[in-house]
This record gives sequence, C-alpha cells and structure tokens, in this order.
Amino acid sequence: MNNFVFKEIKNKDLNKELDLIGFDKAYQLKFQDKMNYKNIKIFNLNLAQANILKQTALIFGADCAINRNVIIGNIEKSDVILCGSISQLRKISEKLISQPFKLKILAEQILDLLDNQTRNKTKLVGILNITPDSFSDGGLYLNKDLAIKHLLTLIEEGADIIDIGAESTRPYSTSVDTNTQIERLKPVLKFIQKENLKLEISVDTRDSNVADFALNNGVEIINDVSGFDFDNKMPDIIKKYDANIIIQHSKGDPSSMQNNPHYNNLIEDIFFNLKNKIELAEEKGIKNIVIDPGIGFGKTREHNLEILNRIEEFYSLKKPIMVGLSRKSFLGNFDNNQDKDALSLALSYPLIKSGVDYLRVHNVKLHKNILNLI
Repeated sequence: MNNFVFKEIKNKDLNKELDLIGFDKAYQLKFQDKMNYKNIKIFNLNLAQANILKQTALIFGADCAINRNVIIGNIEKSDVILCGSISQLRKISEKLISQPFKLKILAEQILDLLDNQTRNKTKLVGILNITPDSFSDGGLYLNKDLAIKHLLTLIEEGADIIDIGAESTRPYSTSVDTNTQIERLKPVLKFIQKENLKLEISVDTRDSNVADFALNNGVEIINDVSGFDFDNKMPDIIKKYDANIIIQHSKGDPSSMQNNPHYNNLIEDIFFNLKNKIELAEEKGIKNIVIDPGIGFGKTREHNLEILNRIEEFYSLKKPIMVGLSRKSFLGNFDNNQDKDALSLALSYPLIKSGVDYLRVHNVKLHKNILNLI
C-alpha cells in the first residue's frame, strides 16, 4: 500500500495556497482565520477570570493554559496562555463580551489585536555619526564637509529618515556634555535648513537640552537610547514641540551596561519596561511614539538573538517598532564593515518580512536593495 503524500504549509500567503487547491474565493478570508493560529499571554487574571476564560476556550475547541493552583483556589492571580485559531479566538471573545468580571474589556482587547494584523512596509533610518568614537565609523564624519557629504549619500541611497548622533553610546563610552553635542550638530542642521531638504531628521541624544536645540532647529524626531532614564526632563521637551520620540530600552548606562547584564525574563522585562515608558509619555501628552528593544544596550549575544527571534511579541504594544542591529559587536569580530554589513543584512531580512516598521542601518544602499526585492 502506498503512503499518502503530504507537506506542512509554511507559506504565509494563504490565499495563494487556497487558490492552488481550487478553494471557493468567496470564503477565503473567513477560512484563513481557521488556518492562522495564535498564542496570547494574558497577565494577572483573577481566579474567576482565568476559570471562565479556560471553560470558554474549551467550548470552541481551543484551550487556555493556567496555573495548576487555580483549580484548587490557593492563589489569587494567574498568568494564562490562550491558544487557538483566529476564528476560535473571535468566537471566544464574542462569548466573553457577555461575561462578568471585566471580561468584556479583555474580549475587546483581543478583538482589537486580531483586527490589526497588517504591518507597514519597513522604512530605513540612515545613521550619521558626527562623533570621534562611535563603534564602527567614529571620526569619519566629524568634519563638517564629510558629514554633509555622507548625509547626501544616505539620502541618495534611499534613507527615509536620517538619525544624527553627536554622542557615542557604545559600550563603555562616557557621556558627552551638552555644548559639545550642540556644536557638532550645528553645521549639519544649518545645512539641512538652508538646503530645505525634504526628509525627516532624527537626533540621537539622551540630553533634553540637546533635544531642545535640535527641535528648535528643524528636527522632528528625538531618539533617546536611554528611554527617558538619563534625563527626566526629556518628556517635557518632546511635548513642548509636539515631536516624535523613539523610546529605546536600555539596561544601565553605556559605561557599565555590558557588565554581566541579567534579566528575570528577558522579553517580558523589556516588554513591561517599554509599556511603562509608553504610559509615561502618553500621560505627558506625547502622541507620536516609536519603541526600540535596544539591541546591544545591556544585552548579551544570546539576549540580542532572542529579541530578534521574538520581535513580533512587541507588536502587542501597538506602537511602531525600530530595530538597530547594524554592525553591532554581537555579530562577531570582523576586520571590515563590508562583512559586518552582510551579516547585518542577513539578520535584517526576517525583521523586514515580519513587518518591523524601522531599521536603523549604516549601509542604506544594501538594505534598500533587499527591500526592493520583497
């Protein structure tokens, strides 16, 4: 007797797979919800909420993992993992809407998650370091003319945003004073304004006074790698100009952040840190927020790779995400930037496919070429 022939489908274009077997086009979207499976972790449910969610999931052929002590009632709270197809999760949510214990709110949040799955095409943030000591190009663009030449090259190569940094925050670096940062920024920002260059400019700084200067001179975005930890006046400056803010996770100061960084739960520690920073920003009235998990900022190589492999878990924060892995030391020791750029591109490709909003890169041309292929 001959065996059946079968294969597991990994193609994310489920419409194409359904077309290949001649499936009814009118029912394709609804059927896709049955083919897409999700695992959703929900934190700190009380016993009633956890039990109702568990039983509701089972009704629709899905499931919900709960703490084993929920059954005997000797704990007060439990994290849970709700798992099922999108179709099942919709039915579960519709059922929960009529349930007590604030489960209607949970249902609405789950439905909102399911209804907002589309990601935008990745944009490229070109790096312009006007510093003497950045890790891959320190000193190359400290001269005004060379900085402007590189700025124009990044634009020509297709950068959507230029991120200008006047302070290196590489591991074991020390802070740069306000006046030095401003003096480095002045000629480049003056050139951008004089030439009326039509693209978004970001300034990479932790210093609220530098941010104030930059935003008062045509900059639209501040990239704070400390996530407000370095200077607690930063949120007020962002609000003052109604500017965009990139909030990055960083564990510790650059001078010591790589000294045996430790996490209780890497992804969740970063997740909740960013969530708290988002809430702080929103309480201040800041509207335009991008988040960055902070590759290389207080992380080991293993930490960085886990973040990259699980980047989609941060999508639940419902903010655009930027990732900056370009040429960073966790990639390995190379004698030239060409090799670093090749490996950076290899790790960037799955991020692009997963829908990361922004990639902060040194080699814009190389990344633009891969974006044009996808």
